[in-house]
Amino acid sequence: MGLRRCIVRVAVASLACVALSGCAEVGYYWQSASGHLALMHAARPVPEWLDDPRASAALKAKLALAQRIRRYAVDELHLPDNPSYTSYADLHRPAAVWNVVAAPPHSLTLKTWCFPVAGCVGYRGYYAQADAKSEAAAQDALGLETLVYPVPAYSTLGWMNWAGGDPLLSTFIGYPEGELARIVFHELAHQVLYVSGDTVFNESYATAVERIGGERWLLTQADEAARREYADFDARRRQFRALTNRTRRALAAVYASREAQAEDWKSVDAMKRLAMDDFRQCYARLRSTWSGPRQGAYDPWVAGANNASFGAQAAYDELVPGFEALFEREGRDWPRFYAAVKRLAALPKEERHRALETPAAPATTERESPREPCQQPYGGPVA
Repeated sequence: MGLRRCIVRVAVASLACVALSGCAEVGYYWQSASGHLALMHAARPVPEWLDDPRASAALKAKLALAQRIRRYAVDELHLPDNPSYTSYADLHRPAAVWNVVAAPPHSLTLKTWCFPVAGCVGYRGYYAQADAKSEAAAQDALGLETLVYPVPAYSTLGWMNWAGGDPLLSTFIGYPEGELARIVFHELAHQVLYVSGDTVFNESYATAVERIGGERWLLTQADEAARREYADFDARRRQFRALTNRTRRALAAVYASREAQAEDWKSVDAMKRLAMDDFRQCYARLRSTWSGPRQGAYDPWVAGANNASFGAQAAYDELVPGFEALFEREGRDWPRFYAAVKRLAALPKEERHRALETPAAPATTERESPREPCQQPYGGPVA
């Protein structure tokens, strides 16, 4: 389909969104439409890149690997077989989009923005980092804690398959093999199912698909070097997740404390500071056990950690154990699993979340456990 027709259809979709949302959102929807259009315009079919003498051997190897991963996703994980990930775009920037998240000073609940298709979600995306920072500044001025973070890939939920689908991007094509497989599985999973207005359900489901699918890919398709590379990468991520999960539970307990209910914000802020100090002390200890070029990979996240950071992370973690348990109950059969997830999606939001909840370790506040940082080990599997 020609670019001009694509422009017309994207513009019509954008104008429809504007009509539904009001004139104040014209600029935001235009940057969304034009940003995605520019991304699509930069994409070329993978065979063209493979035949291009100017493309590096390393890029060609990654593109060929991505095609094998995509075929595996279709054949083995029963994910959609469509034009997505059959083209590639070099964006010449470090992220596909930058998301803005915001949360109150005494809550981990993210502020939501509402859109005609996606429903109400806890983030707002921008194709230009400067625009994302401006939005974050506006939320800061309202008294919220904010985070701007880079997003290497996103899904158009299958809506753009008529125009070539979601392309492979320079922002993630260089990932280690296991991570590249996971990101393709994650984004294709969104094309199977997306529930409007339920970010935690959507992201936890896609994260479960990527984890289970990624493990299978590494076990059956990757060589020992790729498995070893991924194991080293994933071990640190699991350790860091265990630490942030523990801190998130501690903060949630602080915000649900008697002091918070009595609106004794001075005491709440003091407990919050203790929980954050504990987090950073534990991270420093954990980091000291790592080595190599990625030792400080989480440093920027830790330096800016706040309620928005922890709230955003919860969307990708909170219900994952429930989805993994559901996969086991469905006999590790992908079509049965997807059918079961769709049945859950038809339930009211609170009911579907309850069905996926798993027992969690009891949270304690710093007052109940005054200064015992890093009490639990961070080396084992975590949600």
